[in-house]
Amino acid sequence: MNAPTFPNDMTPASAAGSALEKRMQAMGLQAKTASAQVARAPAAIKNRALVGLAKLLRQNLAELQSANQRDLDRAAAAGLAGPLLDRLKLGAKDLETVALGCEQLAAMPDIIGEIIGMKEQPSGIRVGQMRVPIGVFGMIYESRPNVTIEAAALAIKSGNACILRGGSEAIESNKALGALVQQALLEAGLPAKAVQLVPTTDREAVGHLIAMPQFVDVIIPRGGKGLIERISRDAKVPVIKHLDGNCHVYVDDPCDIAMAVQIADNAKTQKYSPCNATESLLVARGVAAEFLPLIGAIYAAKGVEMRCDEAAAHILRAQAAVRSVASIVLATEQDWYEEYLAPVISIKVVGGVDEAIAHINRYSSHHTDAILTRDHLHAQRFLREVDSASVMVNASTRFADGFEYGLGAEIGISTDKFHARGPVGIEGLTSLKYVVLGQGEVRT
Repeated sequence: MNAPTFPNDMTPASAAGSALEKRMQAMGLQAKTASAQVARAPAAIKNRALVGLAKLLRQNLAELQSANQRDLDRAAAAGLAGPLLDRLKLGAKDLETVALGCEQLAAMPDIIGEIIGMKEQPSGIRVGQMRVPIGVFGMIYESRPNVTIEAAALAIKSGNACILRGGSEAIESNKALGALVQQALLEAGLPAKAVQLVPTTDREAVGHLIAMPQFVDVIIPRGGKGLIERISRDAKVPVIKHLDGNCHVYVDDPCDIAMAVQIADNAKTQKYSPCNATESLLVARGVAAEFLPLIGAIYAAKGVEMRCDEAAAHILRAQAAVRSVASIVLATEQDWYEEYLAPVISIKVVGGVDEAIAHINRYSSHHTDAILTRDHLHAQRFLREVDSASVMVNASTRFADGFEYGLGAEIGISTDKFHARGPVGIEGLTSLKYVVLGQGEVRT
C-alpha cells in the first residue's frame, strides 16, 4: 500500500534540484568528517552520549508527544491507513523502550578495536582481524519515529555517523527527536553532525542520498516493499534490506496444545503492524482437530479474519462459537505469500514437519519462522532446514527484535545473507579488517 503524499513543508516548491543536491552533498561531507571523530572516540564518551540521550528523552516526554500528535493529526486527515497510523504513534511506552535501549547499549562492551582470531603463522607473523566502524550509513525509513533514536544510538555505539531520512508523515516527531540526539552528542563532546536528519520531505533527497558513494558507505532502507525495491534498484552504494515479513508459526504433532495456543495468539495479536507478527499458521493434521477450535475461538473474539485451506475451514466452521462471530474464508494462492500487517491470518493444515518446512521455504519472506513442538528431532530439523533470518522453537515470532535479542536496539531486520542477517545491531554496523603483527619478518 502506498502512503499518501504529504505536502513538503520544509523545502520551497521552487527550489532547484541542484540546490537540493548541494545540500545533500554538504550533509554527506559533514557526516564523513564527523565519522572520523566518532570512530576514535573512547567508549566512555560514546556511552555518556547514550545515557544523556536516554535522560533527554524522559525529560522531554510531553514535547515529543506533542510533536507526534501533530504528525498523527495530519496523517489521519490525509487518510493514512490504520496499521501505518499505529506505526506512527509514539507513546510513553515507546519512548521508554528506546530510552532503555540507549542505556542497554551504553552498558554493553565496546567492540570497536576488538581483535579476534589472532594466530601465529609459520613465517612468524601473527594475523587476526580488528572490528572497525563502517563509516557513514544512510537510513531511509517510513512511519516509525522510534527508529530515529534506535538508528542514532546504534551509530553512536558503533562509532559511525549516519544520515537519517524518515517518512514525510513523521517529520515533526523526527525533527524533535533529532534535536535531542544532537544535544546529547554535543553535551558528551562529540560532533553534532555525527547524526543528521534530512530536514526536507522532498522525495528527491532520497535519490541524492543513495547516490553518494564518496560519503555514504551503506544504505539501510526500512519500510514498505515499494521503498525497498526502489532503493535496491537505484542505489549506488551497498544496501542492507528486507522486503517484507511473512512470518510463520507451525504447530507440530506432538506439541503442548495449551502452550501452542498461547504462542499462536501472541505471535498474531500482540501487535498487528510489526514485521515480526505472524501472518501464516500451519497446523499438523494430527493435532488440528484439537488445536484449531481453541485458537479459532481466540481469533474470533479478537476480530481476526481467518483465510483457510479447505481442511482448516472445515474444522473451524464446525465450531458454532467460532462460526457465529468469525470471518472464515477460503485462502487463495496469494494469501500464502501475504504480509497483512492487520487482523488477518492464513491457516493451513499440513501433513507434518516435512510439508511445513517445504511450505515455509516456498512462501516465506525468510524473516522469522517458528515451530511449536515436543519432538526434539523435529525441532532440530526445523532449525537446520528453514531458510530464514530467525528460526525459533517454542517461542513467539514477536521476539525477533534487536531489543529482545539483547542487542540494545536494531537498525532493521535483514533478510539478506551477506554481511548482516536478522536484527542488525552493533556488529552489523561494523566491518573486519586484517591486522598483522610482526617482529621483523620478511617474506622469502
